[in-house]
Amino acid sequence: MDWKKYLSEWRDSYRNDLVNNIMPFWMRNGLDLVNGGVYTCLDRDGSLIDSTKSVWFQGRFAFVCSFAYNNVDKNPEWLAAAKSTIEFIEDHCFDTDGRMYFEVTAEGKPLRKRRYVFSETFAAIAMAEYSKASGDRSYAEKALKLFNDIRRFISTPGYMEPKYLDTLQAKGHSIVMILINTASRIREVIDAPELDAQISESIESLKDFMKEEFKALLEMVGPNGEFIDTCNGRIINPGHCIETAWFLLEEAKHRGWEKELTERALRILDWSWEWGWDKQYGGIINFRDCRGLPPQDYSQDMKFWWPQTEAIIATLYAYEATKDDKYLIMHKQISDWTYAHFPDNEYGEWYGYLHRDGTVAQPAKGNIFKGPFHIPRMMVKSFQLCNLLLEE
Repeated sequence: MDWKKYLSEWRDSYRNDLVNNIMPFWMRNGLDLVNGGVYTCLDRDGSLIDSTKSVWFQGRFAFVCSFAYNNVDKNPEWLAAAKSTIEFIEDHCFDTDGRMYFEVTAEGKPLRKRRYVFSETFAAIAMAEYSKASGDRSYAEKALKLFNDIRRFISTPGYMEPKYLDTLQAKGHSIVMILINTASRIREVIDAPELDAQISESIESLKDFMKEEFKALLEMVGPNGEFIDTCNGRIINPGHCIETAWFLLEEAKHRGWEKELTERALRILDWSWEWGWDKQYGGIINFRDCRGLPPQDYSQDMKFWWPQTEAIIATLYAYEATKDDKYLIMHKQISDWTYAHFPDNEYGEWYGYLHRDGTVAQPAKGNIFKGPFHIPRMMVKSFQLCNLLLEE
């Protein structure tokens, strides 16, 4: 195969799809011109299903608008949307204790607060990316302050409600991996030693989740990496692990392709692809059990939109790191399957939820958990990576 032609075609496709499909869909249907911020609960045609606003998607959308502005097209409407959404976050999405809500009304009245800090991490990367887009350094400083608040929240005993009672001592993969990405995004706009320190701390902690005996990165382990032989302790979330792999590859590149970190990221990607790629139907499946037992989650055999996008990014990063054609072959596998099943050619954007065989489970374009983040982020990152590979 002519890989140069292949990468060139995908580069142009990512840009065209982002600029002419994905971003216009959300700007037209999701942007709240009355209250600020963005709606994500949209039906297939973009009509509003529910005006409840997902707080973590306020940050995600503001990030994507700024990220696309910085790296693909300096569209002033995207920058204005990012500003409006960040203002909505600052005006309505913080509780008096400094933590953020999980859901608010259209006008910004609080509805729900959850025990984790993902709303905060996405707000932080939104502020950092908007600082870069707008040239307003105050938002870089706000991002760093919020990052330090996050570290304080999760490190202060008793400050946040634990997931389990004291009878089960455990730690989760999610917060470890998300702090790598949060810190790296903020580091692009402001220097602070705690950013590199957090990245190194998270990278070290990830070793506890890697289990050679299963060739898997698990979602939950004991405080010192102990294997927990329960349904939850045996969970492999392949999409999540593949996302972690490209976060690590991005950091390895920042460090001049540090050998050990690059090799660890590739090992996670290879393991997770083996667990996640559905050899019968194609696509990345939701959950596996590391002992091969039946997973507990009701959506275990479904195909969600976001694991596919993470695999597209990760395989391009892996090819950049290694120049091994194997990873472009994997990129072609995941891309061919994803683009044959997820895009809605009639109404635009992508479906989010497919059955295992690739048929549509439900056609809505968004909800509290799906919105303008994984798909446009994939298109921006992949556009960048294809450009870099073509330059090389």
